[in-house]
Amino acid sequence: MVERTVLAGARVVLPSGVVENGRVAVEGRRIAAVPPAGAPVLDLTGHWIVPGFVDMHVHGGGGASFSSGDAEEALTAIRTHRAHGTTTTVASTVTGGLDDLARQAAVLAELTEQGDLAGIHFEGPFISPHRCGAHQPGLLRDPDPADVRKLIDAARGAARMMTLAPELPGGLESVRLLADAGVVAAVGHTDSTYEATLEAVEAGATVATHLFNAMPSLLHRAPGPIAALLEDERVTVELIDDGTHLHPAALQLAFHSAGADRVAFITDAMGAAGMNDGMYPLGPMRVEVKDGVARIADGPTAGSIAGSTLTLDTAFKRAVTVDGLPVEDVVRALSANPARLLGVDDRVGSLEAGKDADLVVLDASYDLVGVMRKGEWVVRPEVR
Repeated sequence: MVERTVLAGARVVLPSGVVENGRVAVEGRRIAAVPPAGAPVLDLTGHWIVPGFVDMHVHGGGGASFSSGDAEEALTAIRTHRAHGTTTTVASTVTGGLDDLARQAAVLAELTEQGDLAGIHFEGPFISPHRCGAHQPGLLRDPDPADVRKLIDAARGAARMMTLAPELPGGLESVRLLADAGVVAAVGHTDSTYEATLEAVEAGATVATHLFNAMPSLLHRAPGPIAALLEDERVTVELIDDGTHLHPAALQLAFHSAGADRVAFITDAMGAAGMNDGMYPLGPMRVEVKDGVARIADGPTAGSIAGSTLTLDTAFKRAVTVDGLPVEDVVRALSANPARLLGVDDRVGSLEAGKDADLVVLDASYDLVGVMRKGEWVVRPEVR
């Protein structure tokens, strides 16, 4: 039997803006153009309905990691973030040996084919040893196009994005290869100059991986990659709005410089997202989480921030209540922009008739109370 329901009375965020006392009709897996006859009505007066969140950069959650190479562990991470409003997930790997990454990609590709994931993001190993952050230095390598092609092929059509340092030998050639293959080339974990970054964008790079983090600082005589990535309208900038990765002023600078249509809020979350403080694996490394902040526990990169423990519902609330951003702009950054970048905006990223019924219900304080994915409640709102 096809499920039918009408969500009514809420503030609904549509591509055209906020609709007061709006309604969203759901029939089966899709948003319906008109309310289905006889469909039950759920009164959500006093709430918000926004599109399901799209996270294009996340490494794990719920104690599980996408780098484990284990399908059940990956599903645990997916379900954890889904319960926090992320209805579309791209699984991010961390630096490892090429054979290990290929094996991980095979598992994640199967989950993509099943519809559990929207694809794979390879973060490393083609990154700068000077800006490796939480990635293991001994496993880094230059972006040889043949190695890049090996990972793309291992993903069986599921590769959506790859982060690399374009200044390394083979960097520009690899950016061109990725662009030709329909894979997003992202500039990140880079020691690139302003000029070299512009070359990468001209070669086809279209994303700044967690802007500001793991790249040279913005200096008045050496603007580096930050200025180059912010100024080019072809580039979408990732921002981690967890209060740890970015000072609020830096986030405001990036958001207003790039504009609401060029920002994608991400989690960059590792396995501790949705969990308590403690020790967690991140690829081949150990991470200690203390007071919600994840850092490498030992080895040559000990103390480095190791992703986040963020979920996108928390990012949404912080963006509105702390950063003071308009709800419509936050929705673009959490849903519409990453969906467009990933090429799935025909199905997700906005509340429009014919698209998947992926949505999040927030209360008046912007706390999550409901999540629907493909017409089914993941978290059912408890309203009077």
